[in-house]
Amino acid sequence: MLIKRWFASLVNRAVAFVVLTIVLSAAAVAVISSLVSRAELETQASEQVETIANLVASNLDQRLAQRRDTLVHVAEGFAMEQSVLTARARVLIRREIALQHLFDGVYLFDTDGNVIAEYPEQYQQIGLNISERQYFQQTSDQLTPIISQPFVLNYEDRPAIMMTAPVFDHRQRFIGVLGGAVFLAGDNFMEEISRVHIGRTGYVGIATRSGLTLAHGRTGETMTPLRLENPVLRDAMSGFEGTARTDNQEGTETIMSVRQMSQVPWFVAAVWPADEAYAPVSRLADTFAQVLLIVILVVAPLALIVFRRLMGPLRNLGFQISERHLGIRTEPVDVAGGSEIRQVAETFNTVMEERDEVLASLAEREAFFRSLTQSAPIGIIQTDVLGRIEFVNPAFERIVGIDSNDLLHTPLIAGVFEEDRASAVEDWRDALRNNAVFTGRFRLKTRRDQQLVWADVMTAIIGTEERTLGTITVVRDITHELEIEAELAEEQERADSILGVLQEGVLMLDVNGVVRYANEAACGFLGLPEGCEQANFFERVAIENDNRRWEADDFLRGADVDNLYATMRNNRGRTFDVDLAILHLHRGSDHHQLILVIRDDSERRREEERLSWEATHDSLTGLLNRRAFNSSLVKCLGDTNKKTVASVLMLIDLDYFKPVNDEGGHLMGDDLLGRLADLLRASVRQSDTVARLGGDEFGIILPACGLERAVELAETIRRGIESIRIERDGKFFGVTASIGLTEMSEGDSGPREVIARADEGSYAAKARGRNQVVTVPLSH
Repeated sequence: MLIKRWFASLVNRAVAFVVLTIVLSAAAVAVISSLVSRAELETQASEQVETIANLVASNLDQRLAQRRDTLVHVAEGFAMEQSVLTARARVLIRREIALQHLFDGVYLFDTDGNVIAEYPEQYQQIGLNISERQYFQQTSDQLTPIISQPFVLNYEDRPAIMMTAPVFDHRQRFIGVLGGAVFLAGDNFMEEISRVHIGRTGYVGIATRSGLTLAHGRTGETMTPLRLENPVLRDAMSGFEGTARTDNQEGTETIMSVRQMSQVPWFVAAVWPADEAYAPVSRLADTFAQVLLIVILVVAPLALIVFRRLMGPLRNLGFQISERHLGIRTEPVDVAGGSEIRQVAETFNTVMEERDEVLASLAEREAFFRSLTQSAPIGIIQTDVLGRIEFVNPAFERIVGIDSNDLLHTPLIAGVFEEDRASAVEDWRDALRNNAVFTGRFRLKTRRDQQLVWADVMTAIIGTEERTLGTITVVRDITHELEIEAELAEEQERADSILGVLQEGVLMLDVNGVVRYANEAACGFLGLPEGCEQANFFERVAIENDNRRWEADDFLRGADVDNLYATMRNNRGRTFDVDLAILHLHRGSDHHQLILVIRDDSERRREEERLSWEATHDSLTGLLNRRAFNSSLVKCLGDTNKKTVASVLMLIDLDYFKPVNDEGGHLMGDDLLGRLADLLRASVRQSDTVARLGGDEFGIILPACGLERAVELAETIRRGIESIRIERDGKFFGVTASIGLTEMSEGDSGPREVIARADEGSYAAKARGRNQVVTVPLSH
């Protein structure tokens, strides 16, 4: 509470703002400086750690190479007979002062791996067999110098590495191995490297790629497994070189640089804790905070004194404004102080002058309002802030049938019917909370035999920004309108019921194709049985007529259509044959609408197709009948001059068909004719025409076939007919065919002339003994 009162003063706020600005500016400078300094320090620290890792790795490589080369050189000087080497081994080792300074232990092994000489001799390893050691096996097998993996010596179980070189006699025969041991923990160059420090707590470590620690500058560990949870060390074991930030075993963030060695499969890791590397930045931040605190302690009191002096005239202005508001002061307030304060004083004096003028104007407007509302056709009510009626116009008196004198000073809500009153009050409160105009529809009580009046009511608040003066309410009697709406709704419901049971789909669309009304059948056509209002008709269906798709413009700009036989396909893949009627409403206006009536025309079209098929086909065999055959023959004759190869007419007259019917029965005869029809269909081309012309007579039109091919086809058909046999009660029935052929020519006067020639051929075949093919030439 005390802090809130302190900040209520503009002077205190200004001081707080100055202090906050200083703090924020200083913080921004500090953060930016810290980030820049930290980035520079990080770069320098990474470079320093990387340099130390490079130096240590290079130095270690040089020392190992020096010792290996010296060992090889000495081994080359031992070229002698194996027996001599064995006899002089101890003397030879004692004379190699250079090896004694370079290695912690020097050994000479014979070809079987026995130690035949050592230095220092107090290790007492002479006679020890080390043939199982990996370094001896590799040297004796490969006959090359090697640097071994770390191992534990037999002498005091000390960790070490062994450098070996093969020894040959004058004939280059292998006679032994010269070895030099370097302790991993001892007073030697490995110990020197592990004592290298980076800064105060940084250190250097050496490890093998197989995961063994050779030297650890912080803990002094040797021959211990690496901490594989460190990702940098895991990568180093795979050959990684570089610098990265990681955590050590204690979880401290460090900068680690890894360098692989060239002489052995080891790597050097230089490690520097990050908090030590970035310590200068932390010291700079502490110094900056101390300076900032001193600046604030000096600036804050000085700013408080200056701002209080500057705000003195404003306090005086506040006292004078308060006196003017209470009526104690009548003259304008004094204009003094800085330009901003003077402007406030001048503005206040101007506002007070305008206020007096506004009050006079409001009185005039109120008189005008009252005279205007007297002639308004709708009811107008003015209330005070408590909702009590202060004014009603004559129109409202007529609506409720109550005199204005009886309405004055009564609560407006009391005139609302009791059953509607609670919801009206709740809605009014919601509008008041949202600072919105209240609109509602409810019943009002009247004096005429307690008759109720339905009214549309709109209420708005009257007031200024400072306070509310009351409300103004507009009331419109809608009783008669609701009665008409009820009648229309009843008619609409009746129309919906009628449309709902219709099989035809009825839709109303706007100019964008959006469905505004649709009955159940129409939604079924659109593939939306659950409801299709608000769906887009033109997007849901495709309508085609005479192989042309109707677009939206065809519907909107076309004339009314009574019957449009078309195909409708909806988005769900269903296709309907429909009879579509289109009616335009309010064409050319903003309310242009389309009425579509959709009838399922599938049954009628199927019936038409059935009747058309029956009119042109034989019902028993499914082949064309004589009428369709004659039409095809006339067309073929008309195309004769367009074909380079002659068309041919074939007439087939069955032999001995009557005995099949008489002896086997009509069902057998029908079966035989059906098989014959299948044979004829399978024998001809798709462009050929096959028909049944009578009981046992068939005809085939062969366009552009040629007589030679027609004769071959006729013989094939004849043999096929002859092979058809039907068994009944142990007896077989069958027929043969007498076939007549003739070409068509431009000279033929009509189908009758061609049929006569072909018919003559079939008669001739029968006369010659039946089951034959006879061709009748054109010249005949």
